Amino acid sequence: MEHLPPILQHIRWQDAVDFLIIFYLIYRALLLIKGTRAIQMLTGFGIVIVIFLLSKNFGFYTLYVLLKELLSPLVIIIIIIFQDDIRRALAHVGKNPFFSGLSKIEDIHVIDEILKAAFTMAERRLGGIIVIERETGLKNFIEEGVKLDAKVDSDLLFSIFLPYGPIHDGAVIIQGGRMTAGGCFLPSSQATNLPKQYGSRHRAALGLSEQTDALVIAISEETSEVSLFFEGKVKKGLDQYEMSKLILELLEKNLGVER
Repeated sequence: MEHLPPILQHIRWQDAVDFLIIFYLIYRALLLIKGTRAIQMLTGFGIVIVIFLLSKNFGFYTLYVLLKELLSPLVIIIIIIFQDDIRRALAHVGKNPFFSGLSKIEDIHVIDEILKAAFTMAERRLGGIIVIERETGLKNFIEEGVKLDAKVDSDLLFSIFLPYGPIHDGAVIIQGGRMTAGGCFLPSSQATNLPKQYGSRHRAALGLSEQTDALVIAISEETSEVSLFFEGKVKKGLDQYEMSKLILELLEKNLGVER
């Protein structure tokens, strides 16, 4: 110990563990917000804080006082702005993997049945929303819908979204490789910069993907387009094979394993 620099001689093992825990929490938080609008807003906060510190050191008193007043309720501001990201992070504490009990062959079969129905609906100009649950539980939305508890089948999915059907307006939720509920209503996105062609169905698909980690497939009867919403983003213009590959990659990434 006497050969260590003085600063290191006073470090306890508890300090090292404490540092590693903080480092891990920051790392996980960055993974959660990677690729989202939250990372841009955090960058903006960081710039403001740097300016605040510089204004103090260089004697810009008015700027310092102004920024000090703005940053004093910083914790409350962060909670309000990042409430969706915080909700998603807390939901990750209790994991509920979608395909954890299925083999990869079963995964592919379920995805193929879902996309077969989705692309057939697009060809026939039928609209619909199909939700694939990942880690974040969707119990609240399932309870408000009609219980199904059925094997995922493309013909059954297609028939659910036929016009004048009792639950064709809502979403079908796939949970654990089974169709759990239909006629489920989803939260609409509050984003103000959405494309003009986005109707209520696309807003609902985006809204759920912003609040949870679910994969949401939206089929448009107007454009005959199948879109995949996830993590507050959208992928359009994919064919059935490309979308199947992307969904499988997202599900495997979600589980954190190579199967």
